[in-house]
Amino acid sequence: MIDDRSRAREVALQLLFERDHNARITREEIERFVEGRLKRLDLRTLCLELFDGVVQHQAEIDQRLTESADNWRLVRMATVDRNALRLGAFELLHRKATPAGTAFDEAIELARRFGTADSPAFVNGVLDRLRKGAIPAETPPPVEQSPTP
Repeated sequence: MIDDRSRAREVALQLLFERDHNARITREEIERFVEGRLKRLDLRTLCLELFDGVVQHQAEIDQRLTESADNWRLVRMATVDRNALRLGAFELLHRKATPAGTAFDEAIELARRFGTADSPAFVNGVLDRLRKGAIPAETPPPVEQSPTP
């Protein structure tokens, strides 16, 4: 059994999947879909924040995912994988209240539940590369060189 916040992410993934296939879905239809699947207001709010955040930042998220997905174009990815990645990337990059480990775990679990056998490892690898690119590496102090004789 999945926990309530995971269920909110699942519904957000379903909305993103639908949006990929039907960009003309109305806000009213989106909210009706969420209300039919999530009874608690806090979970509906979380779901819509995640969906709206991905949509708002989609161009940047897609660019970052493209840079992180070696030899994969976003449009060639399975729809579930692409949107699990978008959701995880949004949480990693823009939702600081979500710990990085939670963002990873949730995206991987969505890929496991709705994707193929290869989806969890794929999502994990791309998000790991994205995370490493998002966090500046510590710059080691310069090494003093002794004069050459």
